[in-house]
Amino acid sequence: MQGVFQHVNGVISSVAGYAGGSAETATYIQTETGTTGHAEAVRITFDPRVVSYGTLLRIFFSVAHDPTQLDRQGPDTGTQYPSAIFPLNREQADVAQKYITQINRSGIFKTRIATNIELGKTFYPAESYHQNYLYEHPTQLYITVYELPKIKDLKDIFPAQFRTDPVLVAK
Repeated sequence: MQGVFQHVNGVISSVAGYAGGSAETATYIQTETGTTGHAEAVRITFDPRVVSYGTLLRIFFSVAHDPTQLDRQGPDTGTQYPSAIFPLNREQADVAQKYITQINRSGIFKTRIATNIELGKTFYPAESYHQNYLYEHPTQLYITVYELPKIKDLKDIFPAQFRTDPVLVAK
């Protein structure tokens, strides 16, 4: 998901990490056990004068992942892979909830949205080797099969929001 948002105009940074759990267990190795209370997450910082929170939600629900799967994203399964939004405040949480309600009423998806809204979860940046993963490993099978098609979809579906050069996390 980090790679998708790195290509959105108005996104200032897109940092891979973990939401929830404790600082002591905020590591990839521990999170992958599914027992830490962490979810793999991306912290998106954006300029609202360039891209709205609503547009980011549209991208999240239509390009970045499958919002009908609760604890699964692509081939990855477990509680560490939820469909979740971690809003910064009540206003963002309310907007996200209204958007989910609107999507469910539209019938766009065959099943209801499984995305949870989890306000108040602490975010912990992932290790440096997880940042910019798509760009550090562009030929890895996981990237070519699951991630690069999302970048193409972003460009095709949201051409006005697409940025050719990604905003990468400084190492």
